[in-house]
Amino acid sequence: MKTRITELCGIEHPIIQGGMHFVGFAELASAVSNAGGLGIITGLTQRTPELLAVEIARCREMTDKPFGVNLTFLPATTQPDYPGYIRAIIEGGVKLVETAGNNPAKWLPVLKENGVRVIHKCTAVRHALKAEAIGCDAVSVDGFECGGHPGEDDIPNMILLPRAADELKIPFVASGGMADGRSLVAALAMGAEGINMGTRFIATVEAPVHQHVKDAIVAASELDTRLIMRPLRNTERVLTNAGVERLLAKERDLGSAIKFEDILPEVAGVYPRIMQQGDMDAGAWSCGMVAGLIHDIPTVRALIDRIMTEAEAIIGERLQGFARG
Repeated sequence: MKTRITELCGIEHPIIQGGMHFVGFAELASAVSNAGGLGIITGLTQRTPELLAVEIARCREMTDKPFGVNLTFLPATTQPDYPGYIRAIIEGGVKLVETAGNNPAKWLPVLKENGVRVIHKCTAVRHALKAEAIGCDAVSVDGFECGGHPGEDDIPNMILLPRAADELKIPFVASGGMADGRSLVAALAMGAEGINMGTRFIATVEAPVHQHVKDAIVAASELDTRLIMRPLRNTERVLTNAGVERLLAKERDLGSAIKFEDILPEVAGVYPRIMQQGDMDAGAWSCGMVAGLIHDIPTVRALIDRIMTEAEAIIGERLQGFARG
């Protein structure tokens, strides 16, 4: 299947693995790339640029296919060493970067000068148009269904994707609610050039996370995510657990007086405890509503092959049947 995204990324299938904190290590990224998609290493999971350089080298040993690095630009009192991370990306020969968070305009010139293509994550059409205007090569359009930060507009992909298609000239991928061949065909029908999957890739054999995490996703339904930090206008979709319910109780009790410091026990430093140690009640971790569509833990290759087989059958049989009728 050839789209502008497969051409841009040099990949076989229009499927991108989103950058996920304490999930996007070399093991998962290389498995996705080897199966014909685009694997992504999560840059800031590596505590220093030097560690990111090591992770890129590890991934290079596991695959000879293209892979990318996610770099999220966060508002913070003490900024990460972004110049160092970008240097590690460039020196590691990575040619695709998924940016997220704040506007990446400051960092685009050095990336472009070194032949790195940039896909920016956006939760609104206006943000996608800004990314196009500053020179991003593509965007990932994230609907309200997505795990992680869906923005504050609450627009689901059935509306957001066609709106993006109406406005954008650069290619975009659909993110949020993507799990199978039906997702891919629907995204293509609405104007996307591929899909970005996060939660679905956590529930795979190669995802380097605790088995408790994978089992929790399989056991969850579409009703089991929660939106946290809405009062702080930093909304995040997470899988419910005891820690999340404690956090939501604080939001209800404190109302508009709540500060980020009030919820630190439920959000600060919890990812290693959850993803690596399997402490499922430690706090909040990103998970999409798509959990309701995830019922197994296949290998990455089996998952991607299944998605493509399903998509081709839907396009070539079911939809063609309607056209002939």
